[in-house]
Amino acid sequence: MRALFAIAALALVAAAEPRPAPLLTAADLDPALVLPPPPARGSAQERAELAELHAQEPRAPADETAARLDGETKDATIFAEAIGPGFNLDRLPATARLMALVRASEKEVVDRGKAEFRRERPYAVDPSLNTCKRNDDLLSSYPSGHSSRAYAYGETLARLLPAHAPAILARAARYGQTRITCEQHFRSDVTAGAVLGTLVAERLRGKPAFDEAYRAATAELAAAGVR
Repeated sequence: MRALFAIAALALVAAAEPRPAPLLTAADLDPALVLPPPPARGSAQERAELAELHAQEPRAPADETAARLDGETKDATIFAEAIGPGFNLDRLPATARLMALVRASEKEVVDRGKAEFRRERPYAVDPSLNTCKRNDDLLSSYPSGHSSRAYAYGETLARLLPAHAPAILARAARYGQTRITCEQHFRSDVTAGAVLGTLVAERLRGKPAFDEAYRAATAELAAAGVR
């Protein structure tokens, strides 16, 4: 019973904690300056990317289930399988705080990119696609936010836990691939998201709030035996 009360108390504290402010401004990272424009509407590259999406059909049920689950999981818990059972963010508050900083900064950057490029979603270009889920914002395809998020988390965790880096980055790549499996993004969207997420992780280094959180997470993971 005490354990249940403790878990409930931790959940309330987490819910009450305000989301951290983004640490990267447009001067730190401007998507328009680091990403090429997406393929033009009706171009040969766009047609090839649409053909790749149609090639996913029909999806194997297991592949679709896994892709849908990844699409709904928007936090760093996706890396537990790469790191091991000790990577439980409910029990690692300093690490969870670091991931929240990464997320806040990544979202600010990727949203700037989407607003800049305003690329149509694949299913807006070709309504016959059998996509898993349709976003109401049809001009939000480039860059892929899911891919950017996965790589921003993954690059940060790979530095924290270098012994697990290959598995962490492979998991980020698989997460991005589910956007293709579910026909929700073009290939170039996923590639741009991976590039942008990697740059987010790199540009956060040296920011005092990020470095402080990074040191706290390093100490916490070591104390928890997650190496």
